[in-house]
Amino acid sequence: MKKIHSDLQKKIESVIGNISEISLLEEQGCTSIVRKIKSSKGNYLLKSASSEKYQTWLKAEALILEKQNQENLLRVPRYYGFIEEQDGCHLIMSFEEGITLTTALKNAASKSEEMELIMSFGQLLDQLHRKNADVHQDKNAHAWLDVQLKRAEGYVKLGQCDGTMELLELLKSKKPLPVKQTLIHGDCTTDNVLVSGRKVKLFIDVSEMAYGDPRYDEALAIRSFLRNEEYKNSFYEGYKYYRMSKEEFIYFNDGLYEFF
Repeated sequence: MKKIHSDLQKKIESVIGNISEISLLEEQGCTSIVRKIKSSKGNYLLKSASSEKYQTWLKAEALILEKQNQENLLRVPRYYGFIEEQDGCHLIMSFEEGITLTTALKNAASKSEEMELIMSFGQLLDQLHRKNADVHQDKNAHAWLDVQLKRAEGYVKLGQCDGTMELLELLKSKKPLPVKQTLIHGDCTTDNVLVSGRKVKLFIDVSEMAYGDPRYDEALAIRSFLRNEEYKNSFYEGYKYYRMSKEEFIYFNDGLYEFF
């Protein structure tokens, strides 16, 4: 059993029952430690963060998952509990079978399987962007982007990102023409969706989910196969909500993402 301290184990067991096994997942993120926990009630995922920045992100993810429990609108893990301690915080959620799209593409047996996976990724993202797209309006069409640029400034001052103040000032002065805000994932890379049965079926790591600019999701989704025209076309067979320009891709992927 991978050790967690006894007080934390008692708190977790009060939510999910007696623990029989704890193991680190093979696929670990950059912001947290992820464990699979077997208990008397089933299998669960424990996600733990220690740094102040990543604790903030994990708390945001907990709030989003808890809200989705109530609304049951999105394909995301189920929320079970959130524990805050002096040296870190811990999110308890359902354990979902599957592997990340990044891993699935590496393991694919054929090019056709890769293209099928990428198309299903596009389909899942298309469904997300169409949810409530017509009902969410904001008088400031750049509301989400303005918030991100403000956050980016804070990260630059604290030395917590790769972006520079010069790049940030350029992004502020060269905002793309606004589009309608939709529900977005906010970090929609191939690492943050799960594959099961050769289909992309679930969003994970949803701390940045919000109403925002769908082009940000789109840019991060296509960044790993941008130079492969066949793969990019497979994505757009599934994703039909919007097709961004090269300039928009550069703004969101090469620009804004440098800060997050």
